[in-house]
Amino acid sequence: MNYQVIIKRIDTVNEVEGYWSDEDYIQLLEKFNFPDADTAEKKNLPELLEMAISDYEPNEAAEIVLAYKLGEELNEGQIEQISHNMLIDKVCEEYPEIHMQARLFHINQLLYKAYNGKFPNTKASVVHFSMTPTDGEVKELTAENVLKLLNNGLSDRNLIKRLFEDQMSQNIPFPTAEGIVWELNTDDNVNFSLVTSENWINNEDVIASEFEGTLEEIEEEA
Repeated sequence: MNYQVIIKRIDTVNEVEGYWSDEDYIQLLEKFNFPDADTAEKKNLPELLEMAISDYEPNEAAEIVLAYKLGEELNEGQIEQISHNMLIDKVCEEYPEIHMQARLFHINQLLYKAYNGKFPNTKASVVHFSMTPTDGEVKELTAENVLKLLNNGLSDRNLIKRLFEDQMSQNIPFPTAEGIVWELNTDDNVNFSLVTSENWINNEDVIASEFEGTLEEIEEEA
C-alpha cells in the first residue's frame, strides 16, 4: 500500500510527561526511606522524590531506581555497573539491549533533575507526522510499519538507517522497531506522534518533510 507521508515537526524534550505514575513515585519514595509517602499530596510527589533522592550518593540512587525499573531483567552486578557508567556516559543511548533504552532514558532524566546535572543530560524526540494511504483504506500501523514508511524522508546519516539498512528498506521483519519507538500515539491512524531518543531521530535527520512511501506485507522468515 502506498502512503503520503508528512513530517510536521520534531520537538526535542528533556523528559516525557506522564511516564512516571503516582504509584511509581510512592513506591520509589518508600525505597528511599521517605515516611508516609502514600499520604502525601499527589502534586507534591515528584518534588518529594527529588528531595529524597538527593540525600543519597548519585550511584546509590541510580542503583535503587534501576533495580525498581529493571531489576527483573538485570542482575545486581549489571545494575551496579550501569549506575556508575550513568554518571559519565549517556548509557540510554549506548546500551546494547535496545528494548531497555527507553527506561534507561527516563531513569537518567529523573536522576539528572534530582542532582542538578551530575548525570549527563539526554534528550528525546517527539516526531509529529501524518501517514495517509493513497490507494487503500486507513489501517492500524505498528512501530515497524511507521519506521519503514519514514525511511524515504530520513538522511542516510540517520542512525536507524545506518544500523538497520536492510530492515528499513527491504520487505523483511524489523522486531527491533518496538524498542526504538518508545511511544506511538494516534487518534485516527493518520496523524501520529512518535517518541524516541534524539539519538535515533532528530531534526537534522530529516531531508524531506513530504514524501511517498510503500508498505508491503512482511515476508516472514522461514
